[in-house]
Amino acid sequence: MRDRGKLVIWPVYLDQTKSRSSGRIISRKNAIREPQLNEIKEAARQLGLNPEVEPEKAYPKSWWEISGRVLVDDNGPKTVVAKQIALAIKKMRGPESSAKT
Repeated sequence: MRDRGKLVIWPVYLDQTKSRSSGRIISRKNAIREPQLNEIKEAARQLGLNPEVEPEKAYPKSWWEISGRVLVDDNGPKTVVAKQIALAIKKMRGPESSAKT
């Protein structure tokens, strides 16, 4: 398997508008609205996680939506890494993102 040593981060993991049953894995308070692949990639790059973007992939639970995914280095539990990425995106978006939440 070529993804060994990598974690898969789907945008739905970080999406505040999705429910836990739809795939969100971090708390709504830490999640962000409609994360984009390029934001996830940039946040992972800032965290030193060597991101690889696969834009043609679809989250298995919503296989009809091509959302893409980002592979990052496995530096601990997926929920912790996802939360770090979401917080980095919040920081990149600036103060207007916290006003919406």
